[in-house]
Amino acid sequence: MRYFVEMAYDGTNYHGWQIQPNAVSVQEELMKALRMLTRDETIVPMGAGRTDTGVHADYFVAHFDSEWQMEDADSAVFKLNSILPGDISVFSVQAVDEKMHSRFAATERTYHYRLTMVKDPLARTYTFRPFFPLDFEAMNEAAKMLLDVEDFTSFSKTGTQVKTNICHVRKAEWFEQSAGRYTFEISADRFLRNMVRAIVGTLFEVGKGRMSLSQMEEVVRTKDRRAAGMSVSAAGLSLVDIKYPEGRGFVPTIVRPTIR
Repeated sequence: MRYFVEMAYDGTNYHGWQIQPNAVSVQEELMKALRMLTRDETIVPMGAGRTDTGVHADYFVAHFDSEWQMEDADSAVFKLNSILPGDISVFSVQAVDEKMHSRFAATERTYHYRLTMVKDPLARTYTFRPFFPLDFEAMNEAAKMLLDVEDFTSFSKTGTQVKTNICHVRKAEWFEQSAGRYTFEISADRFLRNMVRAIVGTLFEVGKGRMSLSQMEEVVRTKDRRAAGMSVSAAGLSLVDIKYPEGRGFVPTIVRPTIR
């Protein structure tokens, strides 16, 4: 039987989703919890994506295969949340079509990068505070270019094992949430490692007046990570939504509305 798990996590204390040697990961914590839930069955859950060290997930989906038969979904959620640490939460456990895959069946993912221009000690774990002024109008003009880009090599971590750097960005825009607080919302069919943080860092160069729109176009054309801006802090980045096709057994229970 295949199950989908809707969840969220604070990535501060984790080296990303994926299991790594000598490092704590979200996948490992969920794996240990599932082993207890299924009474000692060894299960390796598969995630919708690989978030980097320190990146958060307001919404995340994983799947696992098991001989365990779920009798009560609410009970399964309660038990998993009782086992998991306080910075990981499960919303639902659902039996789905065996062909459904948390990563490969996803049709769209949305990330938010949150920043504050004012000092806020309570928000520092989940937002980035730049110590320089930014022209958000110019950054939005530059962000529009991403909708026409296919090859995102310039914004990808080098040395990865992906077969292609082709992505299709469907939305990329900065919004002012409240006075001095901004969110960059970006949606695409897939994302490369470090892609959002590299994009935001490059947009910062535009916002600081150090990079023109024509220079931004040149960064894209070069397909060279060294031409783009530096990667920004992981603290401000969070995966907030994942979309799946309907009619294959999975019904999202947590709706994560985008900004607009």
